[in-house]
Amino acid sequence: MSPALEALMQADGTPYPGKGVMLEPFVHQVGGHSCVLRFGEQTICKPLIPREHQFYKSLPAEMRKFTPQYKGVVSVSFEEDEEGNLCLIAYPLHSESGDLENKDPSADCEPKSKMLKWSNKKQSPLLLDNDNYSKERTRHSRKEDKIMSYNRDEVPQQQQQAEVLYFSLEKGNVVPQIKHNPWSLKCHQQHLQRMKENAKHRNQYKFILLENLTWRYTVPCVLDLKMGTRQHGDDATEEKKANQIRKCQQSTSASIGVRLCGMQVYQSDSGQLMFMNKYHGRKLTLAGFKEALYQFFHNGRRLRHELLSPVLRRLREMQAALEACESYRFYSSSLLIIYDGDPPRTPTRPRHRGGEEEASSPSVDVRMIDFAHTTCRHYGEDSVVHEGQDSGFIFGLQNLITIISQLEDHSTD
Repeated sequence: MSPALEALMQADGTPYPGKGVMLEPFVHQVGGHSCVLRFGEQTICKPLIPREHQFYKSLPAEMRKFTPQYKGVVSVSFEEDEEGNLCLIAYPLHSESGDLENKDPSADCEPKSKMLKWSNKKQSPLLLDNDNYSKERTRHSRKEDKIMSYNRDEVPQQQQQAEVLYFSLEKGNVVPQIKHNPWSLKCHQQHLQRMKENAKHRNQYKFILLENLTWRYTVPCVLDLKMGTRQHGDDATEEKKANQIRKCQQSTSASIGVRLCGMQVYQSDSGQLMFMNKYHGRKLTLAGFKEALYQFFHNGRRLRHELLSPVLRRLREMQAALEACESYRFYSSSLLIIYDGDPPRTPTRPRHRGGEEEASSPSVDVRMIDFAHTTCRHYGEDSVVHEGQDSGFIFGLQNLITIISQLEDHSTD
C-alpha cells in the first residue's frame, strides 16, 4: 500500500477492526446507476471498472482540474458487525503496482479467509448514521453514535416511484442535515442485493477512491447532466446500442447534446430539498430542460444569479480543454454542477483546484465524472480509434453555455 493511501485511510476514513474502513452511504449521489459510497469526509469510492480506472491513471494534465482527484484502489468486502448488521468494509491492497484489474481479488486483500456467513439476523440494505455534515463533526464520537438501519419500509412506495420529490431537511444544531436521498438509496439497495447474491462465490471487490466533490459544502446542490449526442460505447452489444440510441432520440440528448440525469436543490424558503431523477430528466422537452436549470439555480426565494457567471467561466474553460483533447470520446459521461444551498455568511476562498475566481466569488464547482465508456487511441486495445475531438460532448457544452447565458441575461428581469 502506498504511503499516501495509508495516510488517507487513517485520516479520512471511519476505522473498522482489522485495518479496514467502514463505508457509508453517499447521500449526495443524484444520478448514475453505480453504487457510490462515502469512504471519508473528503473521499468517495465506487466499483472499479477497468476502463474508468485506466482513464484516471492516464489522465491528460489539462483535464485534471475538470475531473475528481483519483486517490487509489481498495478492496471492499461485505461483513457483519457485532449486532448482525451487514456492512461494507474497505481494506488496503498490499500492492498497487501492475495490472490490478486482472489480478485475483483475493490474493492481496486483508481478510484472506474471511467469507461472509449469512445469518437470520437483520440484514439492513443500507446503514446510516445521522450524517451531520457540519464542520464540527468529529470521528471520535462515531462509536457513540448509534448506527441505525434504514430500510425500504421507511420510504413509502409511492415516494419510491416518484420522479420528483420534496423532503424536509432535519434541522441540526447549526445546519440542516441530509439523512437520505431517494436515488442513492435505490442504487444502494440494488448494489447490495447483487453483492449479497454473489457472496457465496466472491466477497472481495475492487473499488476506486475519488475526491468527494461535495465535502466543503454545507448543503450541496448537485446537478448531474448526461453529456453528448451518443451514449453507447464502442463495445456495446447491438441491444445496448439500440436502447441507448432510443433514449437519446426520445430526450434532449439528440437535439442539444445534454439531458438531465439527476438533481438535488435546497429551497431555503421552505427548508426542503427537491430531488429530480433521470426518468423525469428523460421526459423533459427543451423548454422543460430550461425550466429545470432555472429551478436548480433558484433557492425558492430568488434566482442565484451570482452563481451563473462562475459556472459559465468554468464551462468555457472545459470546452477549450476538450477541444484540445485529440481522439478522446466521453460516451455516457456526466457533468456535475455543484454549489452550496446554505452558503456561509462570509466570503470564502474558491474551493476547486486551478480556479481563478476572486475570494468573494460564490463557491461553485463544475466537473466531468463517469468514464466507464471513455475511449482514446492511447488505450491501445480498443477496436475503434477516433480522430479529432468529441464533437457530441462539445455540442452539449455549447448548448448548456447558451441556456445558462440566457438565464444570466434574464436574471435581472
